[in-house]
Amino acid sequence: MKVVNQSAPTPERFQEFFGAEDTGPFMMVNLLKFREKAEYADGRDSDLTGREAFALYGAEVGKLILKAGGTPGFAGPVTGLMLGEVEELWDMVALVQYPSLDAFKQMITSPEYQIIAQHREAGLAGQLNIKAKA
Repeated sequence: MKVVNQSAPTPERFQEFFGAEDTGPFMMVNLLKFREKAEYADGRDSDLTGREAFALYGAEVGKLILKAGGTPGFAGPVTGLMLGEVEELWDMVALVQYPSLDAFKQMITSPEYQIIAQHREAGLAGQLNIKAKA
């Protein structure tokens, strides 16, 4: 199995994900890989690590998750791998339950989210988002 970390979905994947007929709550499993040093799209100089930039995003996105009717769950560092093989472990795992795809889409397309997303993008080398029925 080939694994490819990405920090944003392709337009095709976005359409596929939100075009699904799934209704009701779902759990999002986030496997996160951080950059060594944050890289902001506007080219600003930053002394932040990728993890620190992502923490700025994390502090604010929790509020938006609650506003969307979601429930932030466990988040913590990845410390080992028992089964399978990957070239590198992810740095962090985070679980979030959302009430619906529509609520999730409204959150990530909101102006408030767009403001904080700069820290997510600066901090992440890539991630996997895995949707599971709640």
